[in-house]
Amino acid sequence: MDESPDKSSLTLPLILDEGQHEPARNKVEEVESNFHHESTATTSFLKTFFNGLNALSGVGILSVPYALSSGGWLSLILLFAIAASCFYTGLLIKRCMDMDSDIRTYPDIGERAFGNKGRIWLSVVMNLELYLVATGFLILEGDNLHNIFPGVELEVAGLRIGGKHCFIVVVALIILPTVWLDNLSLLSYVSASGVLASAIILGSILWIGSFDGIGFHQVGSPVNWNGIPTAVSLYAFCYCAHPVFPTLYTSMKNKHQFSNVLLLCFILCTISYASMAVFGYLMFGSTVQSQITLNLPTRNISSKVAIFTTLVNPISKYALMVTPIVNAAKKKFPSHYNKRFIGLLASTTLVISTVIVASTLPFFAYLMSLVGAFLSVTGSIVFPCFCYLKLSGTYRRFGCEVLIIGCILLLSAAIIVFGTYTALVEIIGSL
Repeated sequence: MDESPDKSSLTLPLILDEGQHEPARNKVEEVESNFHHESTATTSFLKTFFNGLNALSGVGILSVPYALSSGGWLSLILLFAIAASCFYTGLLIKRCMDMDSDIRTYPDIGERAFGNKGRIWLSVVMNLELYLVATGFLILEGDNLHNIFPGVELEVAGLRIGGKHCFIVVVALIILPTVWLDNLSLLSYVSASGVLASAIILGSILWIGSFDGIGFHQVGSPVNWNGIPTAVSLYAFCYCAHPVFPTLYTSMKNKHQFSNVLLLCFILCTISYASMAVFGYLMFGSTVQSQITLNLPTRNISSKVAIFTTLVNPISKYALMVTPIVNAAKKKFPSHYNKRFIGLLASTTLVISTVIVASTLPFFAYLMSLVGAFLSVTGSIVFPCFCYLKLSGTYRRFGCEVLIIGCILLLSAAIIVFGTYTALVEIIGSL
């Protein structure tokens, strides 16, 4: 039976088996390997929209109430400012790709603008971000499982591991076989549940506040200047999907509609993030924790739905997060080495290292604010701006566009400096 000409890349696995799809130009494995696109542009508007929503929907939704609590009500203005900035830089990525038809991936833009150094630098930033997000998954799992089952202990080789650290080890053991897999097709389908998971969690929180006796009675503070860097960093983490935008663009049938797709995705996701932040802050006020699920009463059915939805999603996504890093490590070894053994060794080492880091960093929001302030802002805001200025030559003539980009870069510089400093201080203080 012939394939329909409108068949979307959504009907295919989001990541291919090793060897099936290795573009000759790619020297370093990049984030886009998690989001497979067909060689011909056949994806419809609706399915590109769904792909974009899935890319923007993630675990960041759990921390936006804490971000709002850290910065106060007025910090919502910064959420909208970051959303607008990230939308604009998404448009800049599209313009960069329109300048050269050979550009198909995010690192291609870096190479076109700044040579091989641009490609390598961007790949390092993206892989480091993937590594820390995977580590954050383990922290998230440990926190929520410990909240549900307090007092559980694990004994390994005479060593007693208790509390959250116990669950981090258990979850890592569950995840480890999925990281060993060469064929991640099944996991890639499961991981496409980001939109549904976010909707379920938001709906559960709204239900708990409305019908389970918690209510929306907290007043909160207008602004907390000391908490602004943390708030902005966590807001930035919510919009770090730019590495997949080139893949979405190249797979789209009607590319002139891509700007509309981006606009709808950012509007809907911003409404979702802002709603979760407001509901969570009104429910728990300054006592809201780094993940709102930790505030929920575990005896309620609606709370269990939110918590278990939170638990399943990271387990399915962990392997997809670390696969580009494993593949990049395998490419560093000569061809005569056993790639299967190297892959097993690299993936196992990665899991062990993320367990160590997750056990050392006890607070989910600290790690995510560091990722947001430094890596997300660098990869999703700063990099597109500089690449566009370099490729278009716009920087040679001062105008409205240069002024907008300049303001975005100033905002980004402030987030990187103050957000990274604040996150590092909090992390070091918690050790």
